Amino acid sequence: MNIIIKPIITEKMTAQGEKFNRYGFIVDHRADKEQIKRAIEELYEVEVLTVNTLIQRGKQSQRYTKQGFIRGSRNSFKKAIVQLKGDHKIDFFSNI
Repeated sequence: MNIIIKPIITEKMTAQGEKFNRYGFIVDHRADKEQIKRAIEELYEVEVLTVNTLIQRGKQSQRYTKQGFIRGSRNSFKKAIVQLKGDHKIDFFSNI
């Protein structure tokens, strides 16, 4: 099972990374906190202090077209907010 799907790179998460040493990831729905912690420690070679998880529900959306309204929803996903120990850092932009 591939636990970590992708990192969340937004202004808000970048500010939390700089100020509080917290990083956000989109993870598999079935993953628990211990699995997420182990996966991040192995992938980025850092020590994880805490892991907080939440399930972001899909938002309803609609748009108006020539054929009328088209209604749908975005997919739900699970987020993990990870706080690292001490002076450990994750640099997402080093490979660009």
